[in-house]
Amino acid sequence: MPAVPSTQTTAQPSPFQLDHHSPLVQAYLKKTPRSAAIAKRAREVFPSGITHDVRYIEPHGICVTHAHGSHKWDVDGNEYVDYPGGHGALLLGHCHPEITQAIAQQLEKGTHYGACHELELQWGELIQQMVPCAQRVRITSSGTESTLLAMRVARAFTGKKKILRFIGHFHGWHDHVSFNVTSHFDGSPTPGVLPEIAENTLIAPPWDFDQTRQIIEQHDDIAAVIIEPTGSTWGQVPVTPQFLKSLREITENLGIVLIFDEVISGFRCAPGGAQEALGIKPDLTTLGKIVAGGMPGAALVGRSDIMDRIDHRAAAAGGFEKVFHQGTFNAGPTTCAAAITMLQIIKSTDATQRAIAYGRGLQNALNVVFREESVNWIAYGTFGGFHVFLNPNNIDTTQEQIESGIFDYATLRPALKPGLMMKIRLGCLLHGVDIQPWPGAPTSAVHTAEDCHRTAEAFRKTIRLLKEAGDLNN
Repeated sequence: MPAVPSTQTTAQPSPFQLDHHSPLVQAYLKKTPRSAAIAKRAREVFPSGITHDVRYIEPHGICVTHAHGSHKWDVDGNEYVDYPGGHGALLLGHCHPEITQAIAQQLEKGTHYGACHELELQWGELIQQMVPCAQRVRITSSGTESTLLAMRVARAFTGKKKILRFIGHFHGWHDHVSFNVTSHFDGSPTPGVLPEIAENTLIAPPWDFDQTRQIIEQHDDIAAVIIEPTGSTWGQVPVTPQFLKSLREITENLGIVLIFDEVISGFRCAPGGAQEALGIKPDLTTLGKIVAGGMPGAALVGRSDIMDRIDHRAAAAGGFEKVFHQGTFNAGPTTCAAAITMLQIIKSTDATQRAIAYGRGLQNALNVVFREESVNWIAYGTFGGFHVFLNPNNIDTTQEQIESGIFDYATLRPALKPGLMMKIRLGCLLHGVDIQPWPGAPTSAVHTAEDCHRTAEAFRKTIRLLKEAGDLNN
């Protein structure tokens, strides 16, 4: 099998292209006329009519009015089982009563003090208690900010300049990580990124440790290695625990900072994240989404000697120049109130395990549907969540083999018929289920058995529509 995916670096036909006259698309248009009208207005204001790339849907996305628990509703009155869950931030679902109450109470006291406050300390202490590597905590406003800060701190600490990343792994949208995610797998920069930045970024295959070791050993100026510990796109291309253990060993031996990007996996694999579940402690960890209770917020945590590079007193005592870090909305009181409540619930209940169990049950239900509908798709995923391998090349494999981490990016994310993933997403929306585009999504602790059944049936009806249109023919 190929070691790397296609090194796409130039404009290609859009994977979102659809025949708007197809029965599936026409049914969706009929169901969502008010969303269509609002999307048309939005395209006059926002590029593509959206404020987040994952929300791009053809012919248009849904426009949501409100959400509660595991469901949400659009302007046309349609109800959906919700899986995006605030792009993975809502482990406890929408409008959890304790979190909502905490935010409401804090709103009466102020939204931005422009000063230190005890809530931020309580939040930081909870993170310290829960995340194994969190000797020190620095609050940021987003996961992207956290990964950017992690790389800067690692370079300052080591005095080295290169960052090693892995094929397909997502770490936000800043310049150091905006290529080698869905394209530019050869390490060339995407538009707007300086070639000098790309030249100081090394790309390795997370399914081949021997090759990764060779890359590391060939360079003596690597400051840090950053990885999604569950694999790219929340485990769509899994990483084996042995790969992570070997990576921990070699980085420790060579004095390279190991960064776990747990923006998604944090608090989902276990209350202490993937590092708790796997028993592997990195030097630094980036957190986002769940860590802020569904509000805007994130964090960089890790070893105290590395985090000292942000510390005024440590810099003065050590005679080095401090890494400066500001942020108008770092640790806003309302975010802290939500975050504290969220983490307390995760720490004291089985919320994480409930989400994991639901994810496995949903995978099982989907695989029953796939067998009954005679498609070669496979649902899989670890630690709560699901992915659907569409298997266009009809390889002979199983859910267990995929989850074991034996396959590379090119195998699990192959080229598909134009628009197929978009049609699957539209089909699910048409039948009352909102998923993420890959296709798949994280799960929550509040999804129900009825949600599982409804989701499986949405996939069943979508498959039948795709068959009728000839979209699943080889």
